[in-house]
Amino acid sequence: MSSHQHPHQTATPGGPRPASGRVPLSVLDLAIVPEGATGQDAVRRAVGLARDLDRLGYHRVWYAEHHLSPGVGSASPAVLAAAVAARTERIRVGSGAVLLSTTSPLVAAEQFGTIAALHPGRVDLGLGRAFTPPAGEKSAKAAPQRAARPGATGPRVVEGLYVPGAPPSNVNDSVLRERILAQKRIVGASRTPVSFRDELDLVLGLRAGTYRDEHGTPYVSPPVEGADWDLWVLASSPGESARVAGELGLPIAANYHVAPSATIDTVAAYREAFRPGVLDEPYVVVSADVLVADTIERARELATPFADWVLSIRSGVDGAIAYPEPGTSPAWEERPEAERALVADRVDTRIVGDPETVVQRLETLRRATGADELLVTTATHDADDARRSFELLAEHWFAADPALDAAATPAATDVAPALAIIP
Repeated sequence: MSSHQHPHQTATPGGPRPASGRVPLSVLDLAIVPEGATGQDAVRRAVGLARDLDRLGYHRVWYAEHHLSPGVGSASPAVLAAAVAARTERIRVGSGAVLLSTTSPLVAAEQFGTIAALHPGRVDLGLGRAFTPPAGEKSAKAAPQRAARPGATGPRVVEGLYVPGAPPSNVNDSVLRERILAQKRIVGASRTPVSFRDELDLVLGLRAGTYRDEHGTPYVSPPVEGADWDLWVLASSPGESARVAGELGLPIAANYHVAPSATIDTVAAYREAFRPGVLDEPYVVVSADVLVADTIERARELATPFADWVLSIRSGVDGAIAYPEPGTSPAWEERPEAERALVADRVDTRIVGDPETVVQRLETLRRATGADELLVTTATHDADDARRSFELLAEHWFAADPALDAAATPAATDVAPALAIIP
């Protein structure tokens, strides 16, 4: 158990609003590994991209934790965050997220406390819980009932935002389950996390210098005590993560890009549970998959490999594949119905188009969720296309007049899912 009272954190985790009046815009970088490249290339490109994001005005850049995935080079968010912090001037750096199934909260807090000592006021420690497959046949049979959640029964429209139904559950897929268990063995993730509330209490108590275990024994971690980082919770459902973030008064990042069917409910659960704590008021970041190009046609062309990539994450033996080259994937209508059902929620909610279209749809997402900040992630085969996407988005998000967009755009702009408009 721990004790902490108003641990140090910024009064509000958001940055100043851009001159356009829109909410701050940030980036989640997975360090995508395209076909024909290496993970070493991807890491170097990620650091170079961060310099551009800093110059373009993005508020923060976070790095994911993915292990043993051929298509994702971001495996060590603390190392990437430290490298980027040393090579940038303004942008905040952090994790989206450190997974407590593989890294203990103490180690994560010490890693980011060390970075914050060198770059105070620019560091975010995002923590998340990871999916653990059922241990046996009995629990596997019970999993679909545990996975049920509000808003997951079918598609709907909320404030003009298309919210898909949840994809078919593949939690009982033996290949997927064995892959995750095998990866866990290789990663060496032998720890069994305790309740998420206790894990966060540990981090907050150590930073406040008040932590004591269940026997009353005090513990001190010098890199953590008084550390100048902001603590975040990442959540993909309206379950424990959202509830605990609210109860502790922490900011939350809701994953529309991972689980678009649950985002509205996740934010609602967080707001309902919120009590003043680390923050006085709720603060919500919502993520989105985004791809911007100079024309809608070019953006759609670049977006074609996305379905294959998501399919590999959700059903493949090896996890996320190296990102395919455009023009090498089958047409959507030629895919088996089971494949389409498994990835349609993410393909339909990916925000793809020219800058004006993407800005309008991001504004719809912000309006529907009440987000205080948006976090975009972009997957492309060619790193230059991703760089151009971030550049175009920044030019239009930070400089355009949102009042003009609102006047020109009906509330239902985002109702049609992406696939409905792709030839």
